[in-house]
Amino acid sequence: MKLIASILILLLHTSLAFADTPPPTLLQIVGATQERARLSDSTLVIIDAQREYVDGKLALPGIGDTLAAAAKLLARARAAGTPVVHVVHRGGGALFDPHGAYFEIAAPLTPRAGESVVQKTLPNAFAGTNLADVLVKLGRKKLIVIGYMTHMCVSSTVRAALDAGYKTTVVAGATATRDLPDGHGGTLPAAAVQAASLAALADRFATVVQGSEDVPD
Repeated sequence: MKLIASILILLLHTSLAFADTPPPTLLQIVGATQERARLSDSTLVIIDAQREYVDGKLALPGIGDTLAAAAKLLARARAAGTPVVHVVHRGGGALFDPHGAYFEIAAPLTPRAGESVVQKTLPNAFAGTNLADVLVKLGRKKLIVIGYMTHMCVSSTVRAALDAGYKTTVVAGATATRDLPDGHGGTLPAAAVQAASLAALADRFATVVQGSEDVPD
């Protein structure tokens, strides 16, 4: 009986150990090399960092902290001579009205002369825009992507970037999203949407790092 008990305890400990081990990503399964993009060989793409997400109808939880992280990364990119592309969403009267104040890019990330600004009308920043042409002219095949919202325009653009032959690094701390309806009469909290969105991107589409300090020069 003691032997059986010992075996059962060993099996229990083994099962718990496996339960604590996260599953591999698809990239890990196929042995793909994942490396963080560097400022020296990448383009920084800032998606929809507009006031609509700061103090408009879609104000996001934690937006202040993520804007600060984005501004820190932008400052480093400018100092390193990294090309910067600002993507802005052009909506209608209800959201992102191009004639209203909430269409504006948030103050910490205001574009400078020489930095490209691409307007889009769909979640994917490549769809119906000149983003592909802008990136081709810059001549860099790696992107560092930050902005809003993680589950929507960031995700759509990063997925399309893979199709276009780019390797993308997403800086989690410089992205954010919002609460969503869960389809069952309840609410899926923004933190859960954020975590799931980043996990989905990291599975196949991008390297995901936490903060701006995790992007090397």
